[in-house]
Amino acid sequence: MNPVGTSRRSLLAASAATAATGLAVAGCGSGDDATVARRKPGQSIRMTFWAWVPGIDKAVDLWNRKNPEVQVDLEKVSPHNSAQYAKMHSALKAGNPPDLAQVEYMNIPEFLLERGLVELGEYGAGAQKDKFVGWQWEQVVYDGGVYAVPQASGPMAMFHRADLYEKWGVEPPATWDEYEATARTIRKEGAYIESFPATMGPWFAGLAWQAGAEWFRTEGDTWKIAIDSEPTRRVADFWEGLVRGKLVKTVPVMQSPWYSAIQSGEVVSWLSASWGDALITGNAAKTKGKWRVAPLPQWKRGAGASANWGGSTTALFRGARYPQDAMDFAVWLNTDPESVDLLIAGGYGWPAAKKGFEGSRLDRPSDFFDGQKYNDVFAASDKAVDTSWKWGPTTVAMINHITDALNDAINSKGSFTDAMRKVQQQVISDMRDKGLKVEAA
Repeated sequence: MNPVGTSRRSLLAASAATAATGLAVAGCGSGDDATVARRKPGQSIRMTFWAWVPGIDKAVDLWNRKNPEVQVDLEKVSPHNSAQYAKMHSALKAGNPPDLAQVEYMNIPEFLLERGLVELGEYGAGAQKDKFVGWQWEQVVYDGGVYAVPQASGPMAMFHRADLYEKWGVEPPATWDEYEATARTIRKEGAYIESFPATMGPWFAGLAWQAGAEWFRTEGDTWKIAIDSEPTRRVADFWEGLVRGKLVKTVPVMQSPWYSAIQSGEVVSWLSASWGDALITGNAAKTKGKWRVAPLPQWKRGAGASANWGGSTTALFRGARYPQDAMDFAVWLNTDPESVDLLIAGGYGWPAAKKGFEGSRLDRPSDFFDGQKYNDVFAASDKAVDTSWKWGPTTVAMINHITDALNDAINSKGSFTDAMRKVQQQVISDMRDKGLKVEAA
């Protein structure tokens, strides 16, 4: 265990080989041992939990019915524009954070830099490793410590209107070159293959991930930033070409104009994560039986490269009063078959639990998707995610920079590659402002 007072600079002391993003984490136990208590037999306690995924309230209710001595009070927080993280950071600064919270994989490093998370090793986290998908488990391990319990991921694939594809004589594209050709055919029919979501930085990051980008790595105590890299430029150039050629729309996804476009058949595909199924079925009900799912197009035919968009953990915040009970709840929430089934029903993403898919409601044909057992595509996608991808410690700011830069490029007809070069410069500046050693890779 490292002393609580370790400087932020020392957070970078571990090498990339031993720290998933180069962060060795200060703090032991809860980060404030004076507050830690171990529940006595028969003692009743309450814990607070902040989360936002649909259906999680039902899983928490199930826990509370089964565990009358350890009650969990759920507070739903808004994920709009990263409002949940602003609230969490404010609560940490004020000294009154919740015991547990839903934290996305990409945001864990920010809380580690703030020394805001409990290291779970002394509470038996290591013994839980084999219950979880390997690459998702590695997303919560830093310098040998475990700083959250994996919940779900977002392996990506391609939702598409199979009826219209068949009508227009096109197949789901196997390569990105074929994707562009398919986009041209669909546009001639008066529709669009996709809407480029400039407001969705994690979506763009997912496609750069698939192309082989490695935005963050460390050498010793120095961060190496490669957002402005060949794989990222390849993705940026590709989508700029589609936007400039008016082969895709540019309305924000998951907003009213986009929902209208998928309902009407104006937009006939969506490169998305597994959790996108709930959005399509819930907002385009009259298109039942017309959708199917295909793998992501590839830069090299047959490569099988995949990517991830989204995904969360259940983390314990510094100051958690009963960390053992909190961790036990987090493990139960994300591995118990009844709980996982409730979370799946709510559309929380792809299960982090190894046994979360087989035999679940995901593992069956779907009437909405024309009888396809479409989640087999996502199961294969999850297994193909490149595990070398790491996140940096200023993710919320980085995502905002991507959104601003791409929107500016679209509106000013600027270069998408210049936009990503600007993002890299901004990220380097943000990290230096936090006292970190940073270099462009």
